[in-house]
Amino acid sequence: MTHDDFIYIPGRREEKRIPSRVLEEIIHQQIRGGHRNLEIEAFGQHGIGGRLWDAGTDAVNIRIIGHSGQRTGSLGNANTCIEILGPASDDLGWLNAGARIVVHGHASNGVMNGAAQGQVFVGGSIGARGMTMTKHNPRFDPPELWVTGTAGDYFGEFMAGGIAVVCGHGSQPGDQVLGYRPLVGMVGGKVFVRGNAQGFSKKDAKQVALTDDDWQWLETGLERFLKKVGRMDLLAALAVRPEWMLLTAKSPHEKADSPNRLDMSSFRRQVWDRELGAGGLIGDLQETMPGTIPVITKGDLRRYIPVWEQGKYLSPCQAACPTGIPVQDRWYMVRADNVDEAVAMGLTHTPFPATVCGYLCPSPCMVACTRHQEGMTPVNVRDLGRAGEQVPLPEPDDATGRKMAVIGAGPGGLSAAWHLTLKGHAVTVFDTGSDIGGKIASVIPGSRIPEQTLKTELDRIKALIPDIRLEQSIDADTFAKIREEYDFTIVAAGAKKPRRLPVPGIERAVFANAFLSQAKAGNAGPGRQVVIIGAGNVGCDVATEAHRLGAREITLIDVQRPAAFGRELDDAKKCGAKFQWPVFTRKITEQGVMLETGDLLPADTVVVAIGDVPDLDFIQSHLAVDNGFVTVDRINRTSDPKVFAIGDVVAPGLITDAIGAGKRTARVIHQIASGNDVQETAPQPVVDKSRIHLAYYDPVNVPADLAACGDACASCGKCRDCGICVAICPEGAIERNDLENDGFEYRVDADKCIGCGFCKGACPCGIWDLIPNTPL
Repeated sequence: MTHDDFIYIPGRREEKRIPSRVLEEIIHQQIRGGHRNLEIEAFGQHGIGGRLWDAGTDAVNIRIIGHSGQRTGSLGNANTCIEILGPASDDLGWLNAGARIVVHGHASNGVMNGAAQGQVFVGGSIGARGMTMTKHNPRFDPPELWVTGTAGDYFGEFMAGGIAVVCGHGSQPGDQVLGYRPLVGMVGGKVFVRGNAQGFSKKDAKQVALTDDDWQWLETGLERFLKKVGRMDLLAALAVRPEWMLLTAKSPHEKADSPNRLDMSSFRRQVWDRELGAGGLIGDLQETMPGTIPVITKGDLRRYIPVWEQGKYLSPCQAACPTGIPVQDRWYMVRADNVDEAVAMGLTHTPFPATVCGYLCPSPCMVACTRHQEGMTPVNVRDLGRAGEQVPLPEPDDATGRKMAVIGAGPGGLSAAWHLTLKGHAVTVFDTGSDIGGKIASVIPGSRIPEQTLKTELDRIKALIPDIRLEQSIDADTFAKIREEYDFTIVAAGAKKPRRLPVPGIERAVFANAFLSQAKAGNAGPGRQVVIIGAGNVGCDVATEAHRLGAREITLIDVQRPAAFGRELDDAKKCGAKFQWPVFTRKITEQGVMLETGDLLPADTVVVAIGDVPDLDFIQSHLAVDNGFVTVDRINRTSDPKVFAIGDVVAPGLITDAIGAGKRTARVIHQIASGNDVQETAPQPVVDKSRIHLAYYDPVNVPADLAACGDACASCGKCRDCGICVAICPEGAIERNDLENDGFEYRVDADKCIGCGFCKGACPCGIWDLIPNTPL
């Protein structure tokens, strides 16, 4: 092959040396570009010719001129041939995986260190620790090292496979061809040596007779080797059979038969303790009984120990639920065939299991479901919620004699009243409307929830809470009277005052809540063209209702990306509603909405849906208010310790946020009313989804009923009692124990456990963890 057949790559640019990493990338670019013959002028760069995987199975030829750096040909491929036209630096052919490397000169330390395949031909001598820690996979040819001259100290240290040929050219009679202490720790492979090599480790290696087959292999290989390094003139001098010796590793039996070999007990007594004192290096610190530590430890000597962490973590679904419903507990009941109990559990957390959990909630629990990690359909909790429509009333606790007032009969206020009543308190609910339910009953379109479902749940609430006073006008004096008459008061009046848009012609528009109330009562006629200012979920509800009432050209505009999501957004799009943003309203006219751009959006009806704010006139003189909202602490207590506030009077939020706040606030008031301090509890951590193993579940199957949903639930952080850990433990160290009230636990026998972690790796629910053992 001529010089012109090679692509020339200089190792420096503009008189500056190219860094090793950059040069390696240049080489890979040439390989990816289809070039297979490269000539590299090296200036000490490392790793040239290694890891050329981009060539696939094509042969690659690398010619190195100049000064190659360390690790030339390291991790070399079987299709790579490297020729160094000069000496080579340290670690030539390190971890070689098949490359053929030819050196026209000497090589430094560490030649073929850790190699598994490949060949290295050196035209001179090599430094220390050549051919160390080599190995041989019987599926492939062994690694080979051919050296024209001599080898340095510690040659073949811990050699476990491969063939080395050291010709000893240039050595004087009596010189050690393999340097100081060669073949220490040798356990495999062969070494052919020409000259004196009697300094090899007699404990680990032995000299064997050179058979005819051995000589034929060596003689053939010598000719090939000398052609590679251009030294065929040496063939006659080197191919003299009596001058060669063959060294191989001793077998374990041969090493065991050594008269000087000590067993471990004798070594400890005669060498270790004698030289270092009783107990060795840490004898004065040692508290445990001296003895032999097994290879696989148990008990206190385990490095890691498994821990069954039942109940330590929240499931992602429960953590995402604003009401804090333990969803996975309900599916556990379903799997245990306690479906009625699972359905009824909903009423212990919310008075609206069907209305909200089944229909209105955007279901953050399903969004957080771990099954999403593998692209599976989340478990449908809505079906479980809808099944709660016909659940009978729960039985309240015994009467406490305490009187509680709730101002506001929306979802938050009714939630607080519901939970306080269940705790035995006498609750009075005040509201300005003609019926309970707040916006759920008066504003949300009937297309979002069956009328009968809502009526059933509102009737159930009225049956539990008999003292509900409607059409109440509450001013500052009335509020003060309520505060004095009741032990505690919860303000849950909601946000009913529409946020106004400061543009000319605003009086021509109708506000979203008013339009939705009229539409629900059958009193709205929006016309054919409707423009909705505000593209949130309420705006989408307006679009859906307007379409139901005959509108066919519906446009929602916003100053930012529409905030709508979930079913509301989907329903609006199905109605053909169009979204425009960012756009700004200049004025509202008889013809429609005039934009700042001068464009006119024609409209028969303009609806403003940019949110609502609470009307706090009745409490301004009694409670601290900030920026239009009631100021509360972490337990929803206001500046008056007898008054709490929840829902939209505190901050805007989802219906489920208000329901959850009502539940938590009722619990706090009950603790205070019972004479107990409010319990400080740190938030329970959420289980890491990576601990859950979804390989046990069918990724294609979509759960169709409650039983199937129960089976599909991964029960994150809560043991399914499947027994996989017991079955998979290789030492039989785990057992299941029954506890009171149908409880159970899994326990580990420390004397059997080896801390392997199989239980953690196999647990479907992420219950088992592996933690460091307490140091001795």
